[in-house]
Amino acid sequence: MSNTESVAANELRQFIERIERLEEEIASINADKRDVYAEAKGRGYDVKAIKHIVRLRAQDENERSEFEAIVDLYLNALGSRAPAREEA
Repeated sequence: MSNTESVAANELRQFIERIERLEEEIASINADKRDVYAEAKGRGYDVKAIKHIVRLRAQDENERSEFEAIVDLYLNALGSRAPAREEA
């Protein structure tokens, strides 16, 4: 193996090892999240609602408002009444 191939192989190995460490961290974080959701469920909270709120809070406010307007438009087009939402 030439010196260039050896350097490229070492660099590639480093990238792969970094990714593997990150995957381990992700797995650990996901386990921690499961524990928190289980704790919330044990305290009587609706985990599905909590997950939905977490997703909503992660969205950009303008994108969320735009999406909600489209959903309302579609519901109205189908003759369904859009659910009432509280204003923040």
